[in-house]
Amino acid sequence: MRKLTMVLMFIPFLLFYAFETEAVEKEERRWQDESMYYIMVDRFMNGNTENDYEVDKDNPEAYHGGDLQGVIDQLDYIEEMGFTSIMLSPIMKNTEEGYHGYWIDDFMQVEGHFGTIEDAQRLVEEAHNRDLKVIFEFVVSHTGNEHPWLEESGQEDKYFDSEAMEENDVASVENTWLSNLPRLNTDHPEVQSQLTEAAQFWKEETGVDGFRLSSINQVSKEFLSIFNESLKLLDDDFILIGDVNVEDPDDIEAYESAGIDSFVNDPFYEAASGSFNHTDASLDSLFKVWQSSLQNFENPELLGHYLDDPSTKRFTRVAVEEGGNPVTRWKLALTHMFTSPGYPILTYGSEVPLDGGEPPDNLKMMNFKGGDEELKQHIEKLNSMREEFPVLRRGTYEELFNSDGLAVIKRVYKEETMVIAMNNSPRTQAVDLTELPDDQQMRGLLEDGVVRQNGEGVYKLGMERETADVFVVEEDKGLNWLFIGFVGGVLLLFVTAVIVISLKNKE
Repeated sequence: MRKLTMVLMFIPFLLFYAFETEAVEKEERRWQDESMYYIMVDRFMNGNTENDYEVDKDNPEAYHGGDLQGVIDQLDYIEEMGFTSIMLSPIMKNTEEGYHGYWIDDFMQVEGHFGTIEDAQRLVEEAHNRDLKVIFEFVVSHTGNEHPWLEESGQEDKYFDSEAMEENDVASVENTWLSNLPRLNTDHPEVQSQLTEAAQFWKEETGVDGFRLSSINQVSKEFLSIFNESLKLLDDDFILIGDVNVEDPDDIEAYESAGIDSFVNDPFYEAASGSFNHTDASLDSLFKVWQSSLQNFENPELLGHYLDDPSTKRFTRVAVEEGGNPVTRWKLALTHMFTSPGYPILTYGSEVPLDGGEPPDNLKMMNFKGGDEELKQHIEKLNSMREEFPVLRRGTYEELFNSDGLAVIKRVYKEETMVIAMNNSPRTQAVDLTELPDDQQMRGLLEDGVVRQNGEGVYKLGMERETADVFVVEEDKGLNWLFIGFVGGVLLLFVTAVIVISLKNKE
């Protein structure tokens, strides 16, 4: 009886998924398809206590014990959230107290607090076994104050004449980490060859898939071209992601020509954080950022978007300061980030969500035991949608409506059409959409609602306060009476079977 009951119960669900699931054509993976998880190694996970010397968790500017083994231990956690790549803060040998990794002392050694070269190799291998790509942050603009080149006779011209990184050259957190550090002369042939040799070393020794280069506006474009060519010879799909920190977008073109494949999109952060960290803010700037990206970048689809970063206050902190519910604010902002052209970069702990003010307060140790399950599930769902629907990674980006905190975007790729709706206001809002094909339906993936075209050819979309949804535009299936009838028949059969067996047992 129990076996019969289980079979009858599962038949409707099996048939439902058979009817609803459509094969998605798999295409060659591109970098714009990635979803990245950024890790500050020292603040993520302590996987090996044997390298915990000079650790002081009460001092925000000291090592806290995170290491490469800890990252390896949490790869399943990252994969389960749906991320396809990880990006690590610099792991090269640093001078004392360089927990962040930016004070390079040796470009070809792993910082002892983080582990060994063997740990770096295992990390990349374990990530690749899970189909995760790995990006290392690589500092090419300067060294730490104790780098051997500073002490060696005849090496002075490897640096600009006692010129240090200026505070107005770099953005916020780097004002603390990079200011007053010796700036490398990347026009110098030896500097070029030694940095290039180090880059090739990390690629060949670990199999890493790309580098994120900090403050590349502080290095020569000739060097970047040489650096890029040397790595592309080893792997033509190797990616260089640049932090440019220039005010004039026209300056970007020269860095693209020098071989930088992708850029961290600071204007996206400014617009998205400014719009979503509080209720009732206008969403006008969101689409304007995309229009600007189209004009200023050769490959705007290769821009990395972020909402938290080592250089910023935590989005959670700003949302609370603005009087908002941080989880509600996060869900709106993340929906925008994961459905915009480009690829998302989620900083470790955003899924908790971690709180924190100005650096280094924003770089607290990761909390794996706490956290908001609703927010984590939202991230998992967004990653799943990006994976299932190529239109969210490769489609066009058209604004259908934007007024009073309600924005509606349409994306199209091949035969796929999707609509993203975001209501940032404290009230329910509605909009009439006429720019969609006739005889279709909009099926919500986050809120599970369905919007159908009315007799006047209009899709009347209503959005609850402070919510966002992503809709698949598909054929209007109406009510599936055949399926409903079938399920009803199965349930009737089930009830009849239960009654018959019960009567027999009484006899």
